[in-house]
Amino acid sequence: MSTTAKWLFVSGCIVFFILLYLLSPMLTPFFLGALLAYLLDPIVNRLQAWKLPRTLAVTIVFIVFFAIITVLLLILIPLLEKQISELIASLPKIQAWLQDSLLPWLNLHFDTNLSFDTTQLQQTLGSNWQQAGGIASGLWKTISQSTFVIIAWLTNVVLTPVVMFYLLRDWDHVLDNVRGLLPRRIEPTVVKLFNECDEVLSAFLRGQLMVMIALGVLYSVGLSIIGINLALLIGMVAGLVSIVPYLGFIIGIVAAGIASFFQFHDAIHLGYVVLVFAIAQGIEGMLLTPLFVGDKIGLHPVAVIFAVLAGGELFGFIGILLALPVAAVSMVFVRFFKQHYENSSLYGTTIP
Repeated sequence: MSTTAKWLFVSGCIVFFILLYLLSPMLTPFFLGALLAYLLDPIVNRLQAWKLPRTLAVTIVFIVFFAIITVLLLILIPLLEKQISELIASLPKIQAWLQDSLLPWLNLHFDTNLSFDTTQLQQTLGSNWQQAGGIASGLWKTISQSTFVIIAWLTNVVLTPVVMFYLLRDWDHVLDNVRGLLPRRIEPTVVKLFNECDEVLSAFLRGQLMVMIALGVLYSVGLSIIGINLALLIGMVAGLVSIVPYLGFIIGIVAAGIASFFQFHDAIHLGYVVLVFAIAQGIEGMLLTPLFVGDKIGLHPVAVIFAVLAGGELFGFIGILLALPVAAVSMVFVRFFKQHYENSSLYGTTIP
């Protein structure tokens, strides 16, 4: 590649990222639509293998997907709203136990002067919850504060499924067109790297998502069986944060243990909580992760934690969501350049 071509490539990349930054407020529905299309493309391909036309297969997947999402929201939102209300109502009991039992014991045995007041927290949460009137009305109150916010929200709601439908229908054509534009000299290498990235992203986005959902269901069902009132809330939160290795297990078992203690006041239910999480972890390690994820991602747990924290620090919540997919794809390029480095004369040269 000549010097001029290199400068043109670098300039093009800079312009691309500048435009990406400037247009970021309007890219949300396109990003979500592309993500959903990528996740659902294998299902459409499976239907095509059964001799269904691509458009019909996309239509079936589209309708079934949004029907499932709608039903789940209608079921889960009222249940979560009820359990969050129960959590807020239990804060005075937690405050009393902290101030009358735990803190005096800690101060006596560790010579400290700890104090913790949850009254203000309970009042704040309670008043906000009452003013909002629940999750649904709270969301509506937020988005109805300005006409611009309403328009932006409705635009995202409408555009996301539209973008998803057309990208899903034309996914293979888009990939073929992009591949056709690649310089013939580098096309095999780019396609090879793309396939490796697709394999890693597929393992992470589809596989890890399935593991998180399955863990959330296992935690919620297990805690419901032993009678924990906040089973759904604790289980789903623990399942979602299990994107970071062991974090979901730690947060879930601590939260469920505290909820069990305040609800039953005995040790036997604490044992049941430990049993639920131990069984769920065993199922994850022996069945869920090997089945859905395998060993394709190749990220060390420390690298996972660093990526999530760095993404959150740099780009907030969106950064947390994108941290691990970006890190997983980066590992593909790291392995590629490592292989080239090991095959280079620089690596093979012996320093006298």
